[in-house]
Amino acid sequence: MKHVIVYAHPNPESFNHAILETVKSELEEKGHEVRVRDLYELSFNPVLSASDFISFSQGNTPEDIKEEQEHISWADSITFIYPVWWAGLPAILKGYVDRVFSHGFAYAYGENGIEKLLSGKKGLLLSTMGNTKEAYTAGGMFDAMKKTADVGIFEFTGIETIEHTFYTSVPSVDDGVRKQYLEEVKDVVNRAF
Repeated sequence: MKHVIVYAHPNPESFNHAILETVKSELEEKGHEVRVRDLYELSFNPVLSASDFISFSQGNTPEDIKEEQEHISWADSITFIYPVWWAGLPAILKGYVDRVFSHGFAYAYGENGIEKLLSGKKGLLLSTMGNTKEAYTAGGMFDAMKKTADVGIFEFTGIETIEHTFYTSVPSVDDGVRKQYLEEVKDVVNRAF
């Protein structure tokens, strides 16, 4: 199976990076092909510009977007690994979705409604949070975050969400809990693939 991991955290010493390394290692041990798109390392430009829209309307996809779309097209499975910042995706990942999952590539409008152009692909989302699940659940934010990514991005484009797992209170838990989280990551990967 071919996997693209879209990774969005600026600190290579972060717990998100430990999740990335765990997922990559588990997949490679199973004989899967893995490509990592580290958005910060790539200095990915997250700004969907007026010139992007002009290029799209003329059928000329900008080169940086075309390269990322080639990775997405190649993959059977797409994994997003990211921290939750302000109850959502980091700006660089949101911009990646805005620019790469574009009209005509990830979806189209047809006579019968939305055409999901990424159908047949699997999706996995692994997110870290600074606060507790209870704090996000109380205000409805937890469900909203899941719905935005799982339904608003993956389902909208035809990607089947296998699982979306949140690892909570990451800055305040001890190393024992972080090790337990990484074991859970392995379990998620092994269940999914």
